[in-house]
Amino acid sequence: MIWTKCNSYATTRRLRQVNAAALAGVVIAGASACSAPGGGAGRGGSKDSAVVGIAYEPETLSPLLGYGKDGNSKIFDGLLTHDVDMKLKPALALELPEVTNGGTTYTYKLRKGVKFSDGKQFSADDVVFTYETILDKKTNNASKTELDAVKSVEAKGSDTVVFRLKYPYAPFAERTVLPIAPEHIVAGQDVNNGAFTTAPVGTGPYELVTWSKGEKLIFKANPDYWGAAPRIKNFTMAIIKDDDIRATRLDAGELDGAILPPNLAGKYASDSGMNTYAAKSFDYRVVTLPTGNKVAGDTAVRRALDIGVNRKAMVDSILYGKGKEAYGPVPTGSPWFTTGTEREFDPAGAEKILDKAGWKPGKDGIRTKAGVQASFPLWYLSGDKLRQDHALAYASDAKKIGIKVQVQSGTWEVIKPRMPRDAVLAGGGSPADPDFDQYALLESSLAGDGFNNMAHYDNPTVDKALEDARRSGDRTERRAAYDTVQRELVSNPGYTFLTHIDHLYVVDKKFGGLSTQIEPHDHGLASGPWWNVEDWQVEQ
Repeated sequence: MIWTKCNSYATTRRLRQVNAAALAGVVIAGASACSAPGGGAGRGGSKDSAVVGIAYEPETLSPLLGYGKDGNSKIFDGLLTHDVDMKLKPALALELPEVTNGGTTYTYKLRKGVKFSDGKQFSADDVVFTYETILDKKTNNASKTELDAVKSVEAKGSDTVVFRLKYPYAPFAERTVLPIAPEHIVAGQDVNNGAFTTAPVGTGPYELVTWSKGEKLIFKANPDYWGAAPRIKNFTMAIIKDDDIRATRLDAGELDGAILPPNLAGKYASDSGMNTYAAKSFDYRVVTLPTGNKVAGDTAVRRALDIGVNRKAMVDSILYGKGKEAYGPVPTGSPWFTTGTEREFDPAGAEKILDKAGWKPGKDGIRTKAGVQASFPLWYLSGDKLRQDHALAYASDAKKIGIKVQVQSGTWEVIKPRMPRDAVLAGGGSPADPDFDQYALLESSLAGDGFNNMAHYDNPTVDKALEDARRSGDRTERRAAYDTVQRELVSNPGYTFLTHIDHLYVVDKKFGGLSTQIEPHDHGLASGPWWNVEDWQVEQ
C-alpha cells in the first residue's frame, strides 16, 4: 500500500469504515502538519489547482518506451489527438494526414512556432527521431509491433513528415497520437535508462515538476504551450494503489477526485459535494491460462473454465452492474464483436468436457488425470480490490467443477517471473482498433515479451488471421479475420475473459460537469475526467 510521508488525518474529517488491515497503523490526530499530495492543493485549495488519486504508477515517462501511446500524456503531444468522442483531430499536425498510394503513404503538415518546454523549437526532425527510435531493436518498447507497418519516416523540410508503409495498415493514423520526444535532449542519452525516462521534456500543456516514486507526480502549466493556456496551473496525481486508502483520502479532503471500484464509488451518488462519472471502456479482466502449465494449458480445462464461470454474477456482484460480461477482448457492444461467440454459463457442460477428457473427480471433489491434480495458482495485484474479487469468484466457480485455483497476491515484481507457469488475473483493452487489442495479446511470436501474450498462447490459425487483418486496408476483410480470431477463442481458449468494466470516478463538484472518453485499460493516469484537465475551471 502507498502512503504519503505523513499519515495523520484531521479528526474533523469524516472517515469511512474500511478494511481494518488496510488501515493498520493510521494515526488519527487533532492537528496535523501533513500537507496534501500537491503541497497545499486538494479540496479547499487553490482554484487553479487540482489533486487526483490514481491507482497505478507509470514505469517510465518516456514516450519512446510506451508512455502516453494512446494519447493524453499531459507532458507531450502527438501529431494527432482524440476529442471527447474519440475522433482524431490535429495536434502537432495542422490537419489530418493526406493518405495516398493505396493507403501506404501518410503526409503530415506540422504546426510552426511550437516549442518544447525547454524553449527549443519543435520540428519534423523530432518526429522522425521519435518513430525511428521506437522502432530501433535496442529500444525496450513493448508496443512497437503496432508500428510494424512503417517502412520509413522522412522529414521534408522542418514542417512536413512523410510516413511510407509496407502495407496499408488501416489504423495507422491512430498510432500517430504517439507523443513526440525532443531529439536534442534524448539523442545523447541511453534511451532505456537515461534521465529523460524520469525527467521528460515535451510540447504538452504541462511540465513535470517532480516525480516522487510511489507517492505522486506534480505538474505545472507550460507557459509556452502552443494551445490555449491551461486553466488549471498546478496538477498533481497522487499514486495510491490501495482502493480503500484512496477513498479514505478522498473523504479526508486530500483529493479533488479519484478513481474507485464500484463498491466504494457507490456511496458518493448521494453526496451533494461530489459528482460521480462512469466512463465506458474496452477494459477487460481476464485470467491467463499459461500453455506451460500442465493443468491451465490443457485445452479441455480451458474450455471447461470458459463455460464454467458465471460472468453475469461477477458483473452483478463485483461491478454492481457497472460493466458487462466479456467473451474476448472485444466488448459485445463493439461493431467488431462476433455475434454468436457469447458463452452461456453451463457448469454441467463444463463437467462433461472434463469427464470426456479424462479429468476424474477425486474424493475431495478435485479432479485428477494421469496422477496430475487439476490445480494451479492464480495471482492478482496486491491492493487491487477488483482483481481480488474477480480472482476469488473465478476460484469459487472453478472449484464447483472440480478445479482447484489457488488465489495469491503480489506485486508485479513477484508476479512477472511466474507468468510462464502461473495464471494471472490480468487486464487489457484498447478502443482505437481491434489490432491494438488482439495482436499483442494472442500473437505467438510475442509470448514472453514483457506483458505481451502472457498466456504464451500458440494458435497458427489465430496468428494468420491477425496478420491478415493488420495487412488489409479493407474493412470487410478485416472483419472476417477478426471473426476467425474470436471463434477460435471459443474452441481453443488460452484465456478466460470475465468482464468488461466501466471506470468510475468521483470528482469535487466545484469543477462543474466534466466529460469522459471511451477508455482503454490504462486508466486513471491519462484517462478519466482529467483527460482534459487543462480545460477545467472552478465554478464561481
